[in-house]
Amino acid sequence: MTVKQIAASLQLDSATLSPMLKRLEALGYITRTRSATDERATDVQLTRAGIQLRRRALKIPPAVIERLGVDLDELEHLHAVLTRINAAALAAGALDNGKDSS
Repeated sequence: MTVKQIAASLQLDSATLSPMLKRLEALGYITRTRSATDERATDVQLTRAGIQLRRRALKIPPAVIERLGVDLDELEHLHAVLTRINAAALAAGALDNGKDSS
């Protein structure tokens, strides 16, 4: 996955994401290399330690759901609503910044 793809997925700019990736690399969780197909892009890969950390991290949401006592369907609905709100906020921000000419 490229840095640009990660930034888009997390809705972060590169100035915010780059220091995070640098720390993850220093901790041995990721490697960053120039893309073989696009010299402008940087590919990010999980190391073995990163894969192990990811496995541990994936156990957290089910544990939180269990402790909250909330039904998974309710949480999925909440996620969908928050995603729509986030998209609307982003669209409003684009309009406020003059990015939309209409």
